[in-house]
Amino acid sequence: MLKDARVSTDQAGNPAVNFELTSEGAEIFGEATNKMIGKRLAIVLDGKVMSAPVIRSRITSSGQITGRFTTEEANDLAVVLRAGALPAPVEIIEETIIGPTLGKESIDKTLTAGIVSFVLVGLFMIFRYAVSGFIAVVALLFNLMLLWVTMLLFDITLTLPGIAGIILNIGMGVDGNVVIFERIKEELKNGKTLRVAIEEGFKRGFNAVFDSHITVIIAALALLEFGNAPLKGFAATLSIGTFINLFTAVFLTKMLLDLVLGGKKHFKYAV
Repeated sequence: MLKDARVSTDQAGNPAVNFELTSEGAEIFGEATNKMIGKRLAIVLDGKVMSAPVIRSRITSSGQITGRFTTEEANDLAVVLRAGALPAPVEIIEETIIGPTLGKESIDKTLTAGIVSFVLVGLFMIFRYAVSGFIAVVALLFNLMLLWVTMLLFDITLTLPGIAGIILNIGMGVDGNVVIFERIKEELKNGKTLRVAIEEGFKRGFNAVFDSHITVIIAALALLEFGNAPLKGFAATLSIGTFINLFTAVFLTKMLLDLVLGGKKHFKYAV
């Protein structure tokens, strides 16, 4: 019935839509509009009213739709007139539910990576720092437990990026200990007793450990605020884990070292 529809302008120079009808359409439309003068005629696409102009006169072979259109709105209306409704309704032919096997496989691999990283980091710390390294591993276990409890308390969903954040925390969890233990070694080489070396090592290493953790927390909070959903999962575990790392590296490890080695002036495998 409709032959064509194009954007044009009305007598005032405003955007309008000109349309042409076939001979069959002109006859039907002329008869219909003759009865609807002064009434609105809705232009509907798939059940939605796109426009409802008032019929000013009988329309046969061609007509013009005017109104307060922008050029874009006039163009959209012309497209609607040319395109018409969808030729057929959309029907669901088949619906299949696919289990999250790929997601489960990814999570399993990530958890395996986390366990392996924990074991390797633990072995390195014990090999490199002996008794102090073992204490650092105990503190790291406490760190992970605190992180898990915090996530449960705040109802934080553990996502794949979140697991990656926890794995990163495993390395960062002993990073502060490495800085402090190296300080303790320096004090021992300078002839200090073990007890004095531990006190000086924590005292002189605190600023470096504190600053490194604060910079990570700032970056994590920025991701938490402006990142998308996966990044927010990563940032959540990273920021919480870093706060806990600061506590375990500076306070918990110090307490355990004082408990195990604090009463000794010298101990061969202390650090």
